[in-house]
Amino acid sequence: MDKSTALPGSRAFARNCTITAILAVLIAVSGTFRIPGIVPGTEFQLSAPIAVAICGVFGFKKYIIAGVLASLIGLSLGTATILNVAIQMTFRLGVGAFWLISGSNKPFYIFSGPIGTALARVSMYFLLGKGLTLMLIAAAPGMIFTAATAWIFGKLFTKCKEVIGA
Repeated sequence: MDKSTALPGSRAFARNCTITAILAVLIAVSGTFRIPGIVPGTEFQLSAPIAVAICGVFGFKKYIIAGVLASLIGLSLGTATILNVAIQMTFRLGVGAFWLISGSNKPFYIFSGPIGTALARVSMYFLLGKGLTLMLIAAAPGMIFTAATAWIFGKLFTKCKEVIGA
């Protein structure tokens, strides 16, 4: 997309804003769904593999903007706190950093979610001061689920992106 079509008032600008807003809502809503784990406390959010796929398909800039908007949605609806947002942003920056280093390839879809989750747990440890090992153990099922499913969401979003011509 050249700069002349990305100016405010252009169709490309409107399409870009619309896509980003839809991705933000998708992240925010999927973050409210918790998939239960076998052991209490090991449930995880469906938003993790969806967020990884959004980054892989739409790129870091659109992903991080959509993520910030999703956090603002959560704050405004009362479903997230500042602590939640700090943890979410740590995850997003970890995933984004991995994407910036590796690009959209199979290792990205497999490893970026678990790395982002581990970084988020480390940030929780620094904010709360306890339980890093337990937090990482409790997050393991979600990390495995994210590693196993992010590429599926990536394929789905790639098809959607082709259809809408983004």
